[in-house]
Amino acid sequence: MAKIGSVMTPVGRKALLLGSGELGKEVAIELQRYGVEVVACDKYPNAPAMQIAHRSHVFSMLDGDKLREVIEQERPDHIIPEVEAIATPVLKELEAQGYNVTPTANAAWLTMNREGIRRLAAEELGVTTSPYRFASTYEEFAQAVEEIGIPCVVKPIMSSSGHGQSVIKTPQDIENSWRIAQEGGRAGAGRVIVEGFVNFDYEITLLTVRSTSGTTYCQPIGHIQVDGDYRYSWQPQPMTTAALTSAQEIAKKVTDALGGYGIFGVELFIKGDTVIFSEVSPRPHDTGMVTMISQDLSEFALHARALLGLPVPSIQFYGPSASRAVVVEGDTDKIEMDNLEQVLAEPGVQMRIFGKPEVKGHRRMGVILATADTVEEARAKAERAYNALRVNVLPR
Repeated sequence: MAKIGSVMTPVGRKALLLGSGELGKEVAIELQRYGVEVVACDKYPNAPAMQIAHRSHVFSMLDGDKLREVIEQERPDHIIPEVEAIATPVLKELEAQGYNVTPTANAAWLTMNREGIRRLAAEELGVTTSPYRFASTYEEFAQAVEEIGIPCVVKPIMSSSGHGQSVIKTPQDIENSWRIAQEGGRAGAGRVIVEGFVNFDYEITLLTVRSTSGTTYCQPIGHIQVDGDYRYSWQPQPMTTAALTSAQEIAKKVTDALGGYGIFGVELFIKGDTVIFSEVSPRPHDTGMVTMISQDLSEFALHARALLGLPVPSIQFYGPSASRAVVVEGDTDKIEMDNLEQVLAEPGVQMRIFGKPEVKGHRRMGVILATADTVEEARAKAERAYNALRVNVLPR
């Protein structure tokens, strides 16, 4: 029987967030709706989830000793990884000692780098993927590019938001792509994946929820990425019945292998009725921010509900919706989101400002959400709102 006691008492529940960005912030809000004590962790102070959590800790989660120290100090009921860059061997050790990791420590370990999840999907589960090779040295990398063929995509095995990703279009790009991958990896220089180009019509994120009710799927989410970083998403992405059925079967096969309760962002390429597996995140997905306006339970609400051991009997979809990421460029700790009265002038438009403390280079600082009668109208409405936005990047 699931129960939650009074917050911040011995009978209450405590959740430790490993990663406190915009996605972690929404998870923290949803957990607090159930009276859960939330402790937020990240590598920098004043991260979005820290601003609304009960307490916070600042440290590199790749520091296994510090990670263990914080977990043993807090003794949480739920350890919730919200980023990839975590000392997952420590999580596996702590899980063996009785700690509860969402969805499981093994899932966090397998998906923290592209090699673990790709080998699981392609080599153990027999799921169709793009052709791939892994390389640890420049010599292995050059050989992998030759075997896969040009054009091909290069990514660090551990990165997110497009960092370190590039496309090799000519032999002259090989050396530069290796350099980009080495500089962009979450854990520094290291191993990379070389992927062959996939001929696809579109790509989707299929948010897949594992809960005490079984496996439930959100409507498929279409999206556009720029340099590997999400810019637009919409729901639902039109698909044939055969493609959707195949996508759900692949998502279930992969998430069943990972196990545990929570939401998974399963990324898939679609060509006609053929579905090709790309990646999976055992946590809310950035493209899934559209669910904050499209569903009765957002991906964050679903994650919180599932990991707490509560049922998810159904998901009510409201109708065609879209999101538009607000990416800011510059080097500043002072940003103004301006002209908001025009941004929010149309009915069916919402905005979230994440509250990140600074920008160095480029950074996602907010998202615009919209609903309409069709996906095309929702996307156009979100774009009009985005175009009305004025971002003032002020000097430090």
